[in-house]
Amino acid sequence: MSKPRPDTHRKARVFITGSADGLGRAAAEALLAAGHDVIVHVRSQARLPSVQALVDRGAVATTGDLSDVAQIHGVAGQVNALGRMDAVIHNAGILSGPPLLVVNVIAPYLLTALIRRPARLIYLSSGMHRGGHASLAGMDWSGRTVTGTYSDSKLFVATLAAAVARRWADVSSNAVDPGWVPTRMGGANAPDDLRLGHLTQEWLATSDDPEARTSAGYWHHQRRQEPHAAVNNAGFQDRLLAELARATGTALA
Repeated sequence: MSKPRPDTHRKARVFITGSADGLGRAAAEALLAAGHDVIVHVRSQARLPSVQALVDRGAVATTGDLSDVAQIHGVAGQVNALGRMDAVIHNAGILSGPPLLVVNVIAPYLLTALIRRPARLIYLSSGMHRGGHASLAGMDWSGRTVTGTYSDSKLFVATLAAAVARRWADVSSNAVDPGWVPTRMGGANAPDDLRLGHLTQEWLATSDDPEARTSAGYWHHQRRQEPHAAVNNAGFQDRLLAELARATGTALA
């Protein structure tokens, strides 16, 4: 098991999608405890009580269903109204269902395009991305029908992270495999360490460690790993960005 590295950080303002529970909630709690300004996110007004304890500790809450493109725009507007973020952690994700590609790929893409550019971007991928298919044919980005698999979606989001790193030299953009951890999504019997599952996101978002300031990495427990070959393929990156721009009507600057 990897041992967390000694760390230094300055106070940062960090937005985390999907903060009601799981890794997003754990990261928000840890960042608040470390003295950072944290903006959390829940799916709806009805879910606000789930983050009230975080708000009581100083977090600011945003709301919006990331399976709905109009509401994704609304979330971006709420975040921009708070001022420039130092880091955004694209944590929200689902395992299956028609909205899979919207929540796991369209939402982080649109939020990246619409939120005022932060210094650091962190995208939650998965070791399962290596089983994904580097093909965009037949994908329904609207969420009306089931297309693509969880592995496909995590391959696409890792590729998005690498594409942003290549296009935006002034931003540190990285993808993270948090491991198979005991969250609601991972299940109570998941074998990996929950703390290590969110440590890397916090480190990449706030640390002054030179490695945490690098870009275009695919990380697992604060160690770089080699992702699926398509992730760092410039041609596939460009095709993915073009397809997402077409599907959303929003181009990445």
